[in-house]
Formats: sequence, structure tokens, C-alpha cells
Amino acid sequence: MKIAIVGFGKMGHMIRGIAEKRGNHVVLTADPYADDAIIKTGDAAVVAEAIKKADVDGIIEFTNPDVVLTNIKAFLPLGIPLVVGTTGWMTHLPEVKECASNCGGSLFYAANFSVGVNLFYKIVKEAASLISDYDEYDCAVWEAHHNTKVDSPSGTALEIARRIMAEMPSKTEVVSGNFQGKPAKNQIQVASTRVGCVPGTHTVFFDSAADTIELTHTARSREGLALGAVRACEWLSSGIYSGKLTKGSVYTMDDLLGGK
Repeated sequence: MKIAIVGFGKMGHMIRGIAEKRGNHVVLTADPYADDAIIKTGDAAVVAEAIKKADVDGIIEFTNPDVVLTNIKAFLPLGIPLVVGTTGWMTHLPEVKECASNCGGSLFYAANFSVGVNLFYKIVKEAASLISDYDEYDCAVWEAHHNTKVDSPSGTALEIARRIMAEMPSKTEVVSGNFQGKPAKNQIQVASTRVGCVPGTHTVFFDSAADTIELTHTARSREGLALGAVRACEWLSSGIYSGKLTKGSVYTMDDLLGGK
């Protein structure tokens, strides 16, 4: 398949390498700061027009939270399957779903495209469900990433917290950063560290007076994210063009992994 990559930094380059190893063709890259990008602009309308002319089968977007929503709104009306790996925009998800439905565009998004992380979500969900029966346990989430990551907390950490809250009725509010005073019982803290070159570490703590249970996922590199994004693009594109998936819909890793 022919792919356009919007956002051609370290992740974009890794996505290109993996996509081509899997027999795909990256025919367009766009990034205002990458010297080797084919399109050297961040103007969403200009990039959308270039993508349209390139006649691609799928778009993979990994930019930053400041521009992702503008990009999504510019690319969805093209009708080309769109995979978005940028985080920090989830408060706009209802708006994006409405846009996709109205224009017939198809979107696949994930806070994290790693298969391991998505299995970790399921493990955390099961653990939270078990522990919810025991009031003596509190919980919190901590994550660490490289010092060039723009958003904080990570989208993955917020997704972990969301899945915990779905299973633990006692937790209803996410607090990121430090508390001002002691935490309320209904609050779950999501703390972040930015340092060096850490690809990504996420830890969930379930703590009581008697003991602590920790669940941790540690990424060794960004390759798992890049591979997952390419797989998502292949899955979405083949599904849309074969009619197995529905145009105007929004999909996630739960759909790709079978919702198990």
C-alpha cells in the first residue's frame, strides 16, 4: 500500500523503515522541521492537498498536540484511512467522531500502538476489578518518558487511569502532577517524569497498609509503537477498501486486537 507520513521526526522515520520492510511504499512525508521531508510545511490544508495528489491508501499522523486536531479535521474529509498516534487531544474525541461521521472519513487512534501496552491495559483492568472488592487498597499511576516528549501526563498513563476508574467505583477523578494538600479518596494521581532518552515506562501501584502490588510495562525502544501504527494503517486501509469496516467510523486497538 502507499502511505503518507505526517510528522517526520524520530518516530516518523522509524515508521517509514518498518512500513517499507513490510512491503509498503511511503510516497509522501510532511514535516516543517525535517530537512528530508518531501513536504516541508505544517500547514494542514497544504499537506492535505499534497496527500490527495499523491493518491495514497493510508495516512499515519505523528505530530504534536498543538496541531493534531487541525490535521485530523483537514485529513478526514479526504476519505483516506487515517491513523493518529499523537496524544493530548482526547477531550475533542466527540467532536472528531462527529466530523468522521459527517464526512465519511475513517480514523484509527490509540494512546499507544504497542501490542504489549494494549495487553498491559487488559492486565491492569483485570487487576483493578479484583482489587475493587477490597477497600484497604489505594492506587496511583506513574510514567516516565524522554525529555523531548511534549505532553504530560502521557496519553498512555491517562488511558490506564481511565481503565482503572472503570473498574474501581471509588476512583472518579484523575489528578496529574502534585496534590495541593492531601488527596481526596476518590482521586487517582497520575505522576510524570521526563528524563534523558527513556522510551516509556508505566507503573500502576495498588497499595495498602500491609503490602504493595506493582504492575509495570517498560518499552525498550519505539519500534513497538511504530510497528503497531503500521499494522493499524494496513488493517484500517484493507478493512475500509474491502468493505469489512465502515466508513465514517472511529477505531482503536481494541478493534484491531479483536476486543478480547
